[in-house]
Amino acid sequence: MISSLLVANRGEIARRVFRTCRELGIATVAVHSDADAGAPHVKEADAAVRLPGDAPADTYLRGDLIVKAALDAGADAVHPGYGFLSENAEFAAAVADAGLTWVGPPPAAIEAMASKTRAKELMGIAPLAEVTEDDLPVLVKAAAGGGGRGMRVVREIAELEGELTAAQAEAASAFGDGEVFVEPYVENGRHVEVQVLADAHGTVWTLGTRDCSLQRRHQKVIEEAPAPGLTPELTEKLHDMAVRAARATDYRGAGTVEFLVVGDTAHFLEMNTRLQVEHPVTEEIFGIDLVALQLRIAEGEALPAAPPEPRGHAVEARLYAEDPAAGWAPQTGTLHRLDVPGVRLDSGCADGDTIGIHYDPMLAKAVAWAPTRDAAVRKLAGALARARIHGPVTNRDLLVRSLRHPEFTSAAMDTGFYDRHLSGLTAAAPDPYAPLAAALADAHGRSRFGGWRNVYAQPQIKRYRTADGAEHEVRYRHTRCGLAADGVRVVAVAPGRVVLETDGVRRTYEVAVHGDRVYVDSPLGATALTALPRFPDPTARQEPGSLLAPMPGTVVRVADGVTEGAAVEAGQPLLWLEAMKMEHRITAPVTGTLTALHAEAGRQVEVGTLLAVVSD
Repeated sequence: MISSLLVANRGEIARRVFRTCRELGIATVAVHSDADAGAPHVKEADAAVRLPGDAPADTYLRGDLIVKAALDAGADAVHPGYGFLSENAEFAAAVADAGLTWVGPPPAAIEAMASKTRAKELMGIAPLAEVTEDDLPVLVKAAAGGGGRGMRVVREIAELEGELTAAQAEAASAFGDGEVFVEPYVENGRHVEVQVLADAHGTVWTLGTRDCSLQRRHQKVIEEAPAPGLTPELTEKLHDMAVRAARATDYRGAGTVEFLVVGDTAHFLEMNTRLQVEHPVTEEIFGIDLVALQLRIAEGEALPAAPPEPRGHAVEARLYAEDPAAGWAPQTGTLHRLDVPGVRLDSGCADGDTIGIHYDPMLAKAVAWAPTRDAAVRKLAGALARARIHGPVTNRDLLVRSLRHPEFTSAAMDTGFYDRHLSGLTAAAPDPYAPLAAALADAHGRSRFGGWRNVYAQPQIKRYRTADGAEHEVRYRHTRCGLAADGVRVVAVAPGRVVLETDGVRRTYEVAVHGDRVYVDSPLGATALTALPRFPDPTARQEPGSLLAPMPGTVVRVADGVTEGAAVEAGQPLLWLEAMKMEHRITAPVTGTLTALHAEAGRQVEVGTLLAVVSD
């Protein structure tokens, strides 16, 4: 029996496993890098062990240190979570060799499936040995790991060598293994997967299907269960192939077999030998706890002959600190508030946490269940729309619009969804009265006596900048009846709360202030504002053509031939930044001459750092 469990991971998945352990009466042990010393998963564990290391992003890849931490803390089992070492056969073997219980499949099963090239060979599928024009487009893919890292779509032969190099570097950084392979790229298919669960007594469960077609950078954004619109025949075929993959490796524990579905044809992609990020949607429709079942299987218990019957529909959305309109650039800063009402929220963050550069930018997963798909989708979209999220820019608005998009509501989506619709989904639709609400709340807070004078008062002026860079000027006045503004009726003003009426419609605005940042939430949406000084600093302007770092990170390389004085084309790659284990390409904003280059490989930069100047 497991009495104390170490989770060899961080953030949301560590907290998720700890939650089940508390329900089962199992003691918990956390490990952490220096960057995570104050993280919620560390605070919630019964014991915590620091993992030494100068590079926080690589700390959780030190299997030897994690095994030692488990022994030092008196744990008798290790759960790998997902990512990091969760699909590393050597780590699984090291855990077992240390006399600890490994909560996962046998090392041999991991070895067989962790490498996508070997997994395809096991399923009778061979990757491309040599790429020709007739093979395009192709997908360059990391043999180890997942999550979209080390993955590139190539549409031109001339791009293949560069994308291979980039994918190898990204895979080596994320997984410690730079092996990549090339396979045909099937466009506009659906990403469908089957959850499997197997014990040591010969029982293999298939727990329905999940659709994970809405992806960015080959990383899932919205998932649901069951996958809508599949015929019974195709569903049975997917289940049969998933059981075949599990039995071929003498699998034990939780795993996921992934497919690309086009029409009634299913293409095997890979088997992930671990718990998936999107496992909650399966839990919701089957009414089970997959982590608890993982622990039971690791303890040698047998599964019932068949799983419970599924019920209803569940949808999950991944909330990221990123800017979809800026190439999905990850965002950093203080998360002042995270509140998503009415749905299941699995998060690795807490109010007041700092979102840094070292790890994946996912803040939380919001999961809604309902008797029907339409009801579940509507429930999740509504919960996200009403959420209070104050801090870095997030993809929240994108998620709401995606869930309400006709292509998604009619279940006609595929993996090219964001390629087709991103610009429309990220088009700004700001609340025009949010800046006024912010100004009125500020005026109420500053004026003890309301600010009324016995003479006509000149309008007060406040200026704000929205996240898209637009500046807004608002005017209001102090009157004997309170605060007033042209074109709108000010119904009430209280600390953090403003009620406005326009065209006979009354709406309430909630206003929260953190430094110079103002967050306004209303039925028309959420608006983040930056309060601007009354008299702007004329020296703060950037030189035209300045290329600023869109995120904090490290310059990993500068493109060949890119030197000061070189002619560049708009959109030409100039350099690459690595942040949160992914590479981000920085391109020339205009066609012209590179008149300044301040970036060099290995340099660490913050948001807004001047990288280069391109003169038109």
